[in-house]
Amino acid sequence: MVVILALAVLAGGFAYSMKVELKLARNSESSAELDWIGRSGVEYAKWVLGQQMGISSEPFDSLNQKWAGGPGGTGASNTPLQDVSLTDVALGEGKFSVKIVDLERKFNINTADQMILQQGLILMGVDASLFPTVTDSIADWIDKDDNRHLSGAESDYYLALKPSYYAKNGPLDDLSELLLIQGITPNMYWGPRAPSHQNQGRLTKRGGLIPAEEPVYPVGFVDLFTTLSARFVNINTAPSETLQMIPGIDANMAAGIIRHRAGPDGAEGTDDDTPFRSVGELINVPGMTSQAVQFVSQRQIFSVRSVTFEVTVTAEIGAARRDFVAIIRRASVRDLQVLSFYGK
Repeated sequence: MVVILALAVLAGGFAYSMKVELKLARNSESSAELDWIGRSGVEYAKWVLGQQMGISSEPFDSLNQKWAGGPGGTGASNTPLQDVSLTDVALGEGKFSVKIVDLERKFNINTADQMILQQGLILMGVDASLFPTVTDSIADWIDKDDNRHLSGAESDYYLALKPSYYAKNGPLDDLSELLLIQGITPNMYWGPRAPSHQNQGRLTKRGGLIPAEEPVYPVGFVDLFTTLSARFVNINTAPSETLQMIPGIDANMAAGIIRHRAGPDGAEGTDDDTPFRSVGELINVPGMTSQAVQFVSQRQIFSVRSVTFEVTVTAEIGAARRDFVAIIRRASVRDLQVLSFYGK
C-alpha cells in the first residue's frame, strides 16, 4: 500500500508538472503569434495612413477620416479606404483592432518657446510666482550649455540632490523627463490624473517653491505637450486646451474653431464635418480676429496636416490578448517609418 501510494503521488506530481509545461508552451507560442499579429496591425495602420495622404481631394488630416476612426469623409468614396475597418480585423487564427491618434494635436515641448510654456502654465492654473522657475528650468534642461537662466537650474543644482544626476542639455526623449526638472511636480505633470500617480515622480518640491498643499490642476503637461510631434499643431485635431495655448486665442475662440470644423451637427468625427483646408480659413471662425490669424501665420504655429501618429494595436487569439504601441512618422504616401514598437 505504501508503494502504491508513493507511485500515485509521483504520478500526480508528474501529471501536474506536464500540465504546467504544456500551459507554458502554449503561452509561449501564443505570445509569439500575438507579437506578429501586433506587428501586422502596425503595417495595416501604415497602409491606412499612406492611403489617406494619397487622397488628393482631402489635403488635410481630420477627425472624420478613416485613420481617426471616423466614417471617412467625402474623399474616402471610391478609394481603398471606402470599406476599411480598424476593429476586429481577422488574421489567421486571431484578429486585431487598431487605434490611431496623431501627436500634432499637442505642442512639442522641445520646440515650445517661453510664451507657449507660460500660456500652458496659465491654462493649468499654476501659481504665477512659479512661472519663471518652471520655464527657465525647462530651457536649461534642453539647451546645450551649462549657463543657467535667471530662475533655472543646470547640472550643479541637480548634482547636489540625492540621488544626483546631470541636466540633459538636449531635447527631451520622453515627456516624463519633466519630472526630473526643478519646479515641476507630479501634480503639474499629470494634471487631473495626479491622484492615481501619487507614487510616481521622484524628487518633487525642488527648490522649496511648491505650496505645501498643491492643488490638482485641471490639465497637466501630459495633456498639452509631447516630445515626438512636428513643430506644427494640427488645427483639425487639436483639443480646446491646446488651442488656448496660442496667445490671443481664448476659450471662446477655441470653442468656435471646434464648432467650425465639427460641421452642422456640432459633433466631431461625423459625416458632416467641415475641416480646415488651410490655416487662412481661421478667419471664417466667428470672433476670430485678423490679428490672431496673422500672428499664427507669421509664427507658423498651425498646420492642417499631421506627421506623427501613435498606433495602439490590440491583438487577440482566442482568450489571449495583448496590446502593442508604435510611433509612426509619415513623410509621404510611401515613406512611413516606425520609430518605436513595444508591447504592453
